[in-house]
Amino acid sequence: GFAKNLRASMFEKIQHFSFGNVDKFSTGSLVTRMTTDVTFIRNAYTTMIRIAFRAPLMFAMSIAVAIDINWKIALIFIAVVPILAVAMVAAALIAFPLFRKMFKRFDKMNTVVQENLIGIRVVKAFVKEDHETQKFRDAAEGVRKTQVSAEKLLAYGQPAMQLVMFLCLVAVVWFGGRQIILGTGTMTMGDLASFITYVNQILMSLLMVAMIFVNVVLSSASAARVSEVLKEKPEITDESATTDEQPKDGSIEFADVSFGYQKSEKPVIEGMNLSIASGETVGIVGGTGSAKSTLVQLIPRLYDVSAGEIRVGGLPVKNYTIKNLRSAVSMVLQKNVLFSGTIRDNLKWGDENATDEELIAACRTAAADFVESFPEGLDTDLGQGGVNLSGGQKQRLCIARAVLKKPKIMILDDSTSAVDSATDRHIRSELKDKLQGMTVLIIAQRISSVKDADKILVLHDGKIIGEGAHSDLYRTCSEYRNICDLQNVGEVV
Repeated sequence: GFAKNLRASMFEKIQHFSFGNVDKFSTGSLVTRMTTDVTFIRNAYTTMIRIAFRAPLMFAMSIAVAIDINWKIALIFIAVVPILAVAMVAAALIAFPLFRKMFKRFDKMNTVVQENLIGIRVVKAFVKEDHETQKFRDAAEGVRKTQVSAEKLLAYGQPAMQLVMFLCLVAVVWFGGRQIILGTGTMTMGDLASFITYVNQILMSLLMVAMIFVNVVLSSASAARVSEVLKEKPEITDESATTDEQPKDGSIEFADVSFGYQKSEKPVIEGMNLSIASGETVGIVGGTGSAKSTLVQLIPRLYDVSAGEIRVGGLPVKNYTIKNLRSAVSMVLQKNVLFSGTIRDNLKWGDENATDEELIAACRTAAADFVESFPEGLDTDLGQGGVNLSGGQKQRLCIARAVLKKPKIMILDDSTSAVDSATDRHIRSELKDKLQGMTVLIIAQRISSVKDADKILVLHDGKIIGEGAHSDLYRTCSEYRNICDLQNVGEVV
């Protein structure tokens, strides 16, 4: 129950993270913290539950009885215990940063595994199995070296403590036997035998404490890492929300907006001003790294602006609750994300109350009517990440899911790159006919995908360098004209 509740708390916390929070930790690190770190904490917790109360009680009672039998000889243990305590604390202070380093290397190793499994087809295509295997071995070796260094310190500590305790036992026998033989004290053979019995109890309790100590040192590094996640404040919250309503329409305004990623030296978007009327279809084009995807991710507050203001439906986006703002926006991202389960399960992310007729209608709008040809139809199992579908089929299902949401703003981020031009044209035509009044933002590499838009934005280095209809931009914007010429697209639509 303890580990389950801790993992559940972490998972719930991560669900409220913004993209910026996730970028700060990295996916691999979050996976390590929810699995390996929680396991170490659980092991320490279960160990302490079993012996944390018994060991101190056994130690205290055994010391008390030993003092009652012969307080002078009992002083041997009383003097040694503080020395052992100081030694254990010193070992912990040295081992703790080593374990922190070890877990960071666990993060790196998990990231290597995750990247490899996600990109396994690319690995196979480029015959890079040996390269990836060596990359993993290097990461695993880094974990091993750090772990050995940390655990070696603790491994030496326990036998060293046992040695000290057995030397104490020898001292007890020596001084106790001396008192009996020379008659210099009150100790008898029976007292010595009893004393040795309690000494063994003291030894046992100290060994238990040592076991707890090892687990606590190991888990404290994990606890610190888990605590970092639980204490992390989501960058995007509802604190500024002033209305419980959704945006009244799909109008979008950027007022002197700037934005930069956490590790970026300069803003990705700087001083951007933009106005989009509700119901407009807007194309967005530009070279790689021109901030096309970043621009649209700011609208539903996947990231927050560094400066300036974005307004949707006439109000600043921060005035809406995150749920209401994002309920009004549908996004089809560059990377097609489908989840394990059936086609029906995935489509109902858009509208969980949708009927089968509505699901099929959305599929037809997105040119995903191939679903009807499957033997099991909507109940076809997709496998993990939609592995049973082609890239184009995944894209069309993602568009169908977004259509079911019936948003005020639809964002298509290069989401028809895996379909042919005829299918692309069909999807755009269907969206315009079936979802009238919806604002549509289309990021595309193909000019043919956006040339019919009400207006087109041309981006370069995070700035709008051209805005207007296709024919106007072809005449006035050299960057746009170059893109058109490379794709053999002329001025006339």
